[in-house]
Amino acid sequence: MTTRTRILTGITTTGTPHLGNYAGAIRPAILASQDANADSFYFLADYHALIKCDDPQRIQRSRMEIAATWLAGGLDVNRVTFYRQSDIPEIPELTWLLTCVAAKGLLNRAHAYKASVDKNVETGEDPDAGITMGLYGYPVLMAADILMFNAHKVPVGRDQIQHVEMARDIGQRFNHLFGNGKEFFTMPEALIEESVATLPGLDGRKMSKSYDNTIPLFTSAKDMKDAISRIVTDSRAPGEAKDPDNSHLFTLFQAFASKAQEEEFRAELLQGLGWGEAKNRLFQLLDGQLGEARERYHQLISRPSDMEDLLLIGAKKARAVAAPFLAELREAVGLRSFVEQAAAPVAAKKKAAKAARFVSFREDDGSFRFRLLAADGEQLLLSRNFADGKAAGAVTKQLQSGQTLDIRSEAYGFNVWLDGECVAESTAIYADAAERDAGIAALRVALTPIED
Repeated sequence: MTTRTRILTGITTTGTPHLGNYAGAIRPAILASQDANADSFYFLADYHALIKCDDPQRIQRSRMEIAATWLAGGLDVNRVTFYRQSDIPEIPELTWLLTCVAAKGLLNRAHAYKASVDKNVETGEDPDAGITMGLYGYPVLMAADILMFNAHKVPVGRDQIQHVEMARDIGQRFNHLFGNGKEFFTMPEALIEESVATLPGLDGRKMSKSYDNTIPLFTSAKDMKDAISRIVTDSRAPGEAKDPDNSHLFTLFQAFASKAQEEEFRAELLQGLGWGEAKNRLFQLLDGQLGEARERYHQLISRPSDMEDLLLIGAKKARAVAAPFLAELREAVGLRSFVEQAAAPVAAKKKAAKAARFVSFREDDGSFRFRLLAADGEQLLLSRNFADGKAAGAVTKQLQSGQTLDIRSEAYGFNVWLDGECVAESTAIYADAAERDAGIAALRVALTPIED
């Protein structure tokens, strides 16, 4: 049975994306999201931005610019869940639940916190001078981002591997304390893309706003051309052979060129192409590839209400997963309704929680089928035809076993697969992807657990 891999990526909203961000993170992530076996979650990490930046205008501008960049770059919001972290109130609530089980000793070892303490000690300051609880608790917020959606893979740079490992530690601690044999949280794995490009900036160092050596991505063609003209090259004159393998300009060209374009450019440099013309070739290559996306970017920036609508739809999809899951976690830690507790003994309450049920029936042709009905009687699932009642019963038992469900979305519904076969389908016709995903979330809740 094929299970889709859930991949989660957060984008901190503190700056304007540049060419290095695009080649190193945005472009490969958008390509990865097109994999049929990937269930991709992308979010604007605007709570994280508050840790690093206290300029409200900058954060708001960055949120818009980064959202527009991903959308203009080709992110298909119908294939992925794209949302703002701050639109999911379940995230800060889960952060607190995890904070209450996270060991202080674990957070003491976080690289960012230790680096700040070491810097203070070196300069003779109090070790915790200028360090906020936001910085100190950052790994718990990141753990909540990951664990809320039970991500299997989290693409990160090597400097972020520790945070994924800490999310595992915190999730395991919660499972141990409150799971009673149930694993609430999937253990995430850091996904390191060794092949992803790290582009050089104008001066040859890694392209970074910290070094002020970036090439703008979508601001304007003129800004891009002006930046390319400032790329540092050697003093070899037109007609003199250039060394492509030690040229930052060639490395940039290589990151966007086809193999044929790369070989042609290499040959021209070896034959003495002037640096001025070489920079113009780089601009033409980038402008040809990014021109349409730049136009889409400026259209999106000029119509922020369109982006707002898309992000709110994404938030609805994300919350369809987060809200019922958080309800389970609240129940697990003891944040339960007084009314439900008082209404019946514990055994009766457990029975009431199993209100979703399977109903088996026989068709006129002698085959067997079953329906899954929610607590309110709504039909969530209808099975295919089975040759006998025993086969149908075996499938219902598998669906109740707690194993990871292989649910495959269709345009207006979804199917459930077991062992490589489609065994049941939704019967509702959903108006859009958000409603369909809410239906999938309702199915998952109904199957945890159910009674015959």
